[in-house]
Amino acid sequence: MIESTQDLLWERGYVGTSPKAIQQRAGAGQGSMYHHFSGKPDLALAAIRRTAEQMRATAEACFSAPGTAYDRIRAYLLREREVLRGCPIGRLTMDPDIIADPALREPVTETLDWLRARLAQIVSEGVERGEFDAGLDPERTAASVVATIQGGYVVARAAGSTAPFDAAVQGLLDLLATRAPRRPAP
Repeated sequence: MIESTQDLLWERGYVGTSPKAIQQRAGAGQGSMYHHFSGKPDLALAAIRRTAEQMRATAEACFSAPGTAYDRIRAYLLREREVLRGCPIGRLTMDPDIIADPALREPVTETLDWLRARLAQIVSEGVERGEFDAGLDPERTAASVVATIQGGYVVARAAGSTAPFDAAVQGLLDLLATRAPRRPAP
C-alpha cells in the first residue's frame, strides 16, 4: 500500500490520491488499509517518508562515490531520472494540502534541507582540497544545484521535453568547472 501511495502521490498529488485509488492500485481491501493505517494522512505520511528515504539513498550513492567533489556532484546531476514526471519530493512542495499540513510537509522539508547540506559539504571538501577555488561559497552553490534540478524539472515538464532540464544541468556543470583553479600548462 505504501508503494502504491508513493506512485499516486507522484502522479496525482494528495487530493487526487483517494483511499479507493490506493486500494485499487495496491490490490488491497479497505480493511487491510485501515488495519495498518489510521487513514489517508497516516498512509500518505508513511509514503512520503519512504520516498524521502529512497531519494536520500540514491543521492548519497553519488555523493559517497570515489572521485573529486566535481565528479560526485556531476554524478548526482547526471544520474538517471524520470524528468518528465518531476521530482517525487519536489512535486509535493506544489501540493497545497501537503504544505498546509506540518506533519506531511516535514519529510519534504527535511529532505531538501539534507540535500542542500550534503551538497554544501561536498563543495566545502572540494574547496579545502583545492579542487574548487577558495571564493566558491558552499551553501550558495548547494542552493544553486538544488534550484537548478527542481527548476529543471518544472521547465522540462512545461516543455514536454527533457532538453531544458539537460541544458540546465550541463550549464551548471560548465559553471562549476570554471571554478576549478587553473593549473599552469607543463
